[in-house]
Amino acid sequence: MPTCPNGHQSVADDWCEVCGHRMSGTPAATGPVAPPPPPGPPAYPGPAAEATMQAELCPQCRTPREAQAPFCEECAYNFMLQSPSPYVAPPQPQGFESAPPPPAHPQAPHTFEYHGSRPSRINRPAEPLAPQPPVPGPEDGDWILPPPSAPAAPPAGWIAVIAPDRDYFRSMMNRSGPEAAGLNLPAYSPEQQCRLTGPQVTIGRRRHSTGESPDIDLSRPPEDPGVSHQHAVLVEQPDGSWAVVDQDSTNGTTINGSEDPIQPYVPVPLQEGDRVHVGAWTTITVHRG
Repeated sequence: MPTCPNGHQSVADDWCEVCGHRMSGTPAATGPVAPPPPPGPPAYPGPAAEATMQAELCPQCRTPREAQAPFCEECAYNFMLQSPSPYVAPPQPQGFESAPPPPAHPQAPHTFEYHGSRPSRINRPAEPLAPQPPVPGPEDGDWILPPPSAPAAPPAGWIAVIAPDRDYFRSMMNRSGPEAAGLNLPAYSPEQQCRLTGPQVTIGRRRHSTGESPDIDLSRPPEDPGVSHQHAVLVEQPDGSWAVVDQDSTNGTTINGSEDPIQPYVPVPLQEGDRVHVGAWTTITVHRG
């Protein structure tokens, strides 16, 4: 069996079936065949070889040859024997002609140049927007704010003002007996205010034994000694006004400087600015809030 220069045995005597190398013209020597030399490291084709391999095309289907392959990968053309094989070209779409093969450039140098692409649809010029309806402005009346509403009036109510009353103290001293000789009008007593909220507001002095304290506590300094623990009650009326009811106190309850006390447990209606006198010097004046 013939042996190629690379040591491969081949049935064909012109080209090696293994490596594709041309067989030597002399017949193989008889006798034992020397073992083939060990294969060396694969040689890396240089730029010129790459250009040559890229430029070699199959004469039958124009497919580039793959790294000195003995056969064409597309149509099985035998590069060693230069013999074509049965090959049928794929049908071309009707109305189109096959493009001519690209020209071969065996010695084309490797260049790295930028080639612009075709225009992108994404970067196309902006299209004009459809006309939008005008935005209403201040002249159209849509932006005109309504006039600010008047602040809500505070809820109607009544206020009681508590303070010492010099005139009432003198009148009380004139009607009292010798037991009131040691009483003196306080030199200073701050005025107090109490908002009247229903259904009733109690008037009196705090009981230290039980801790019971009225709404208007007159035991605070200066303490009025003429006020009973449960002296009187201010009661809210159905129409929103107020009335005073004496709780059968020791020294009684008078109104607007009168010397005659009101009857116990009988409501007496109060008007704006009426003065309720209790104890030795305390006057409670009621006002509409």
